Amino acid sequence: MDTPAPLTPEALRDTRYAMRLSLLFGVLMLVGKVGAYWLTGSAAILSDAAESVIHVIAVGFAAFALNVSTRPADQRFLYGYERIAFFSAGFEGAMIIIAAVSIIWAAVHKWLHGLELQNLGAGTLFIVAAALINAALGWYLVRVGRRNRSLILEANGKHVLTDSWTSFGVVGGLALVLLTGWKPFDPIFAILLAFNILWSGSHLVWRSARGLMDYSDPETGRALREKLDQLCGELGLDYHGVRFRTTGYTLQVEIHLLFPYDIAVGEAHARATQLEESLSRVLGVPAQVITHLESAEDHHEVHREVHYTGRPQ
Repeated sequence: MDTPAPLTPEALRDTRYAMRLSLLFGVLMLVGKVGAYWLTGSAAILSDAAESVIHVIAVGFAAFALNVSTRPADQRFLYGYERIAFFSAGFEGAMIIIAAVSIIWAAVHKWLHGLELQNLGAGTLFIVAAALINAALGWYLVRVGRRNRSLILEANGKHVLTDSWTSFGVVGGLALVLLTGWKPFDPIFAILLAFNILWSGSHLVWRSARGLMDYSDPETGRALREKLDQLCGELGLDYHGVRFRTTGYTLQVEIHLLFPYDIAVGEAHARATQLEESLSRVLGVPAQVITHLESAEDHHEVHREVHYTGRPQ
């Protein structure tokens, strides 16, 4: 059966709009945070600005990946471009890790070379505003990404949420400096936040690796087999050899169907096609189902020969 389109035109329009919004706000937040750093000299604000630099780079790559992922299959990429979603998520995770390392370095450097802070009140108010804006934007991006099954946009939304938590942590550190007058609270909070976003980036990299290596999600497998058992019971079919993977948008499923040895090829194919179409409808996600027809009487012997020799005899 034909490979389904990864996104409907409406979903693609919503996803692209959300990505453009993320890039626009990312640039605005970066400019504002750099300005707040020059105003205050805060290591925590510098760490927040460094994270925003990485964020803008990551969003730019995510926007490119989103555009590529929606291209149809062609002569060079027969299965389409959807799996770039995993690479994009991994790239964004790697950028977050780089940001965390740079934050730790900047905080330690400023701590060792003397802490000079000024205009903390104005700087704190700006970071509060930035944190609130990023929290709302991140929630929106994750929501649109999950609704449209866009791993690229969802990963970007989680990065924006990470940025907002970083900003909230910066506010906490600056507030303690204002209340106590003890300046080391500033780099200490920057370092603690860096470890938090380091975990977030590592999680994205691991999710990317799982997708690229075709990780078999147990929950997806259970739901697939429940639907498959129900449909095969209704159609009077037996099956084995189920395999599945996701491209980031589409669930790809392979099934071996068992038929009596003397059944007509046309009838077997018609029933297999019926199962493919029915399973694609009931899974609740964009799916491509491919079936392989086998004889029920001798499939054990054939598969045993394939297992030992690598090819049928």
